[in-house]
Amino acid sequence: MSLTAEVGQKALELGVAISVHMDVTYRCNERCVHCYLDHDDHGEMTTEEIKGVLDQLAEAGVFFLTFSGGEVFMRRDFLEIVEYARRLMFNVKIKTNGVMIHEKEASQLRELGIDSLQISVYSHRAEVHDAITKLPHSFERTISAIRFLHAQGLRVTMANVLMNGNFDDHAGVQQLAAELGVLYTLDPTITPMMDGNTDVLALRIPGEELPQLFRNSTLVANPEEFCALPVPVTDADLEGYSCSAGHSACYISPYGDVFPCVQFPLPTGNVREQKFLDIWNYSPQMTEVRSIKVKDLTTCSSCSHAGSCSRCPGLAYMEGNMRGPSTSDCEKSFYKTGVATANMLKHGLTKPRTSAPLVQIQAVQ
Repeated sequence: MSLTAEVGQKALELGVAISVHMDVTYRCNERCVHCYLDHDDHGEMTTEEIKGVLDQLAEAGVFFLTFSGGEVFMRRDFLEIVEYARRLMFNVKIKTNGVMIHEKEASQLRELGIDSLQISVYSHRAEVHDAITKLPHSFERTISAIRFLHAQGLRVTMANVLMNGNFDDHAGVQQLAAELGVLYTLDPTITPMMDGNTDVLALRIPGEELPQLFRNSTLVANPEEFCALPVPVTDADLEGYSCSAGHSACYISPYGDVFPCVQFPLPTGNVREQKFLDIWNYSPQMTEVRSIKVKDLTTCSSCSHAGSCSRCPGLAYMEGNMRGPSTSDCEKSFYKTGVATANMLKHGLTKPRTSAPLVQIQAVQ
């Protein structure tokens, strides 16, 4: 077990929020077709409010801190916030589109000793990337930023969200990352809007395309093991938890709302009204999330995939029941193994329903 994994396991056992994802703004200079956020500013926390929250997070034992948005550099005080976080000794990761990072910003990020930057690239073809971001020339500016940041000695990961408009381009993006000397990560997950609107789910890639991803050795370390048939579920599996959300990790919005995860929009409190530790330790909602073990899950507890499923309780929550199955995770389990899940069998299915019709992504002018 790596040191990071060991620390995470210890935090899970002790109930310490070791990792926090904080969105500092929902404002953005791009309008990505798959984005789940409302980009209007409804009263973001001020610089001093955020610094106060960071003080509380440090007191609570948080170590890993991810700043995201929106686009983080839409806030003119963002580097001041990062500097304060580093002064408190947080390990800082930043998610950005890179468009607003220039020499001055890159120099400051390097001097502050941030851990890494994650920058989204949707295609190796400018017309496809720009059609997704709806910002003309965003591909050119993002790639220039990645090249410059890497040259400055900063660790960069190129993140590739897959949808039906760019599915055929992931190999090209992976090759581009290699040429630029940066890391590459791929995610086929499209989530509903935070207000529950599911229209964006029409952008998900057809499930039938998943096997070629799961069996690609350049994307998956050990495809044979990853796609192996489900093993018998043990008592230890049933006593476990779905993920770290609400157990050793959580999410804070630009307005101070605290959720178990950015993909798990269950309100648990607000740091403008309560101390972070009070929300973390005593919120009825957080307490409920922590009480749910695999054995308590509706349908999933009897599933042959229960010991290996990547079930997201947040996606299940947005489908109506955080104790229930997540349809998209059931689909992934099926296409990894070829074995129907308990939820599919419950509905008389031996394979997932046919995917929704493809949505055409319009090019920007």
